[in-house]
Amino acid sequence: MKTVMITGASSGYGRQTALHFHEQGWNVIATMRTPREGVLPESDRLRIVELDVTKPDSITAAFDAAGAIDVLVNNAGVPSISVFEGTPMDRVREVFETNTFGVMATTQAVLPQLRERGSGVVVNVTSSVVLGHMPLSAVYKASKMAIEGFTASLALELAPFGVQAKTVEPGACLTTNFAARATNGASLDELVPAPYVPWAEKAMADFTVQELFTRESDVAETVWRAVHDTTGQLRFPAGPDAVQLAQAK
Repeated sequence: MKTVMITGASSGYGRQTALHFHEQGWNVIATMRTPREGVLPESDRLRIVELDVTKPDSITAAFDAAGAIDVLVNNAGVPSISVFEGTPMDRVREVFETNTFGVMATTQAVLPQLRERGSGVVVNVTSSVVLGHMPLSAVYKASKMAIEGFTASLALELAPFGVQAKTVEPGACLTTNFAARATNGASLDELVPAPYVPWAEKAMADFTVQELFTRESDVAETVWRAVHDTTGQLRFPAGPDAVQLAQAK
C-alpha cells in the first residue's frame, strides 16, 4: 500500500486531496501548520502531522514522523492580492517563504529516500496565474512561477533515478476563500495605493463575473492523475478555467 504526504491539508485543495487518496486506498500523511481535530476522518490509514514548511526543525520532525512515503504533494501556500507598488517587502518575503522556499525545503527533505528507492513522485501545486496575465497578482504569481521553473529543472535531475516531479495548476475556486485570506478581510482602498483603486476595483469586478471556476475535487482528481501519469507530462492544469487558459496559451 502506497503512502502520500500532503502539505497544507487542513482545508481546501489539500484537505480534498487527502480525502481522495484515502478513498482510493492509500495511506495518507496529512500535514498542517496547526493540526485540528475533525477536519479529516479517523482512520488507521490517515495520520495528521504538524508541519510548518517555513521552519527547518518542523520539516525534519515531520518527515521523521512520516517515515517512508511514495508521493509528496506540496500544496501548502499563502494567497496574496495586492498592487506591487503598495506591497511591503516583508509581505513579499512572507509569500516567498511559504510558496517558494517552503516547497523547495520539503522537496529537498524527501528526495534522498525517493532517489535511493528509485521511484516516487513530487507534485507541486502552483496556480493558474502562471498560465495568463492576471492583475493584482504580481507577488503571488512570481512565487508560483518560480516553482514552475524549479519543477521543470528538477524533473530532469530526477529522471535518471526513476523519480518524477510535476506541477498541478489549479484555477480559481469559490470555496477556498482565496480573496478573503489574501486580503485578511481588508478592503481594497486599505490595501491599494489611492491612484490604483479605480483600476483595482474594476479588476476585482471582472473576476466576479468569470464564468468558469475550479472545484476542490477538480484539483484532487488532477493531483491523482499527475501521480499516475506515465506519459512524461510535466504540467497539469486543474479545473475548467485553468484548462481553458492552458489551451489558449
